Amino acid sequence: MRTRGTTTHRLRRRLAALSALAMGAALAVAVPAPASAAARVDNPYVGATAYVNPDWSAKAAAEPGGSAIADEPGFVWMDRIAAIEGSSEAMSLREHLDTALDQGANLFQVVIYDLPGRDCAALASNGELGPTELDRYKDEYIDPISEILADPAYANLRIVTIIEPDSLPNIVTNAGGSAGSTEACATMKANGNYEKGVGYALHTLGAIPNVYNYIDAAHHGWLGWDSNFVPAAQEFKKAATSEGATVSDVTGFIVNTANYSALKEPNFKITDTVNGAQVRQSKWIDWNYYTDELSFAQALRTELVSQGFASNIGMLIDTARNGWGGSDRPTGPGPQTSVDAYVNGGRVDRRIHAGNWCNQSGAGIGERPTAAPEPGIDAYVWAKPPGESDGNSAPIDNDEGKGFDRMCDPTYTGNGRNGNNLTGALPNSPLAGHWFSAQFQELVRNAYPALDGTPGGGGEDDTQAPTAPTGVTVTAKTSGSVSLSWTASTDDTGVTGYDVFRGGVKVGSTTTTSYTDTGLTASTAYSYTVKAKDAAGNVSAASGALSATTSAGGGTGTGALKVQYKNTDSSATDNQIRMGLQLVNTGSTAVDLSTVKVRYWFTPEAGASTFGTACDYAVIGCGNLTHGVKTAGSAAGASHYLEVGFGSGTLAAGASTGEMQLRLNKSDWSNFNEADDYSRSTNTSYADAPKIGAYVTGALSWGTAP
Repeated sequence: MRTRGTTTHRLRRRLAALSALAMGAALAVAVPAPASAAARVDNPYVGATAYVNPDWSAKAAAEPGGSAIADEPGFVWMDRIAAIEGSSEAMSLREHLDTALDQGANLFQVVIYDLPGRDCAALASNGELGPTELDRYKDEYIDPISEILADPAYANLRIVTIIEPDSLPNIVTNAGGSAGSTEACATMKANGNYEKGVGYALHTLGAIPNVYNYIDAAHHGWLGWDSNFVPAAQEFKKAATSEGATVSDVTGFIVNTANYSALKEPNFKITDTVNGAQVRQSKWIDWNYYTDELSFAQALRTELVSQGFASNIGMLIDTARNGWGGSDRPTGPGPQTSVDAYVNGGRVDRRIHAGNWCNQSGAGIGERPTAAPEPGIDAYVWAKPPGESDGNSAPIDNDEGKGFDRMCDPTYTGNGRNGNNLTGALPNSPLAGHWFSAQFQELVRNAYPALDGTPGGGGEDDTQAPTAPTGVTVTAKTSGSVSLSWTASTDDTGVTGYDVFRGGVKVGSTTTTSYTDTGLTASTAYSYTVKAKDAAGNVSAASGALSATTSAGGGTGTGALKVQYKNTDSSATDNQIRMGLQLVNTGSTAVDLSTVKVRYWFTPEAGASTFGTACDYAVIGCGNLTHGVKTAGSAAGASHYLEVGFGSGTLAAGASTGEMQLRLNKSDWSNFNEADDYSRSTNTSYADAPKIGAYVTGALSWGTAP
């Protein structure tokens, strides 16, 4: 073993002396003598003294306020082959295990994270192995780790593994042509190497008697929709029975790994309604079935058992960075003026969008590591060490295989995975896994429950608020968005960000002096104010109110297309939506039909959220049409849309496609209530349909989108 500096040795001795408190106090249970390897337990966290990583602890203790959490236990990340042997800057896996023994710990936690084609949807955490290098993963990564963990010297340690974050969930959601899909994920789905790699890791590590495997299961804002929920459980079962693995190799699952989803949303329930609108219809929830990680984890556990996993599996929840405290934490529900105001005013998760995952502004330390806190939950754990970056905010050359993901850039306006919103990321961040001091300090300030020495945690701090922003002005607008800018505020310790309010309800945050509010209605006036905040959580008075009116909806100025519609369904409450459509070229040149999509917006109400679609007749032939249902958010009467496309051909100037008779149904054939559907009309002969959209190469050319 290499010789390390005297500072590290002193820290080890200090941590060894504190080991009985490190997790024993947090778990609030008596700490027995270390269990033998033969005494396998149902929940490895009960009665455990967990290892505190000295490398992380020293960095945390050196930060202002960091001593309050520097002795908390967390996971060690094996994020590349070289991490197994360590370096002059980081201990090897064997050194970590030896130090755990020195501390008197009987629980060691490690993240297994180096799959071929790793994290196919996020460039910041791409790995060193190519999509086809499964043999290297087995021979050079899993096998050496297994050999070390199986050493009899560590037989009295309960070794908890997290198996490959952000792998199997990507196969479910990002490999099938959705807005968040990538070619890399499609490749990994096709070659099966995520499933094979996870199966091999489970089988190989699960053969070690004192190893407890937990598979990563994303979070509620990823898999909480019914279109993802059961398919994810089935995908986990498929991987857990690959490459020799069986369900007996799985102790449980972990949710929220390295993410920010709130543990509990105390101010509203998924079953709440506001003026007849369900909470699920709010823009934030977006028809998800879960509002937080605890409810999601417990429900997922039930589904996993039904898929064939053992009835005693347990769930872990990563609470390292989902505290969302400080002055921004709501103390009650939002106003009942609308379902969006109710949810946005009351939610403790203050991200701009639940799809935002990189170095989130305003986040805080969450619940401390705790054993068996809720039914079905083995423990709250700190999987992602607070203070380690999620990714770099600008390109950085490196030899770690990590790319630049724009979701880590605070100026990026988003993509399909986050609803095309700003990222909410902190600026000036380093590579993923590298120490990010500014993030750590923000997490400490915003901890919930609060830490001693921070605002709300019993200590004294800065109490002077920034000056109010001035000069709020509109810099751009469309039919669905308003862009704002303002003059920077000043503060005695420095302004850290701004909150933007629409009609008195906070709609987003930014670390710059500009913001774009999206998802608005055409030709509608909105009132905006802005508040500044500082590092201590002090918030300024509101800026002067600014009124901004969105542009009129409709075409982009080409005037080349229009959609005509007739109602072919006399009942608004049966189990199908039926219509006749035709597309007319009103321009002077031919239109390439392969670039055109037509969208009919509707709401499915209760029942299944998967759909069947059909073409009964088309002048141009049903075989020349594509059709399917997609989700569209929470706009009134328009949570989903039927999208009709054309395989090929052109539409001549002045010509029409002729009639296209289409219908759709829910997969359980339950009834619709079409009366409030955005695109529905009652005319039984063809007429221009301004609430049905025609898109050319993705741009709205006809109609007004909801």
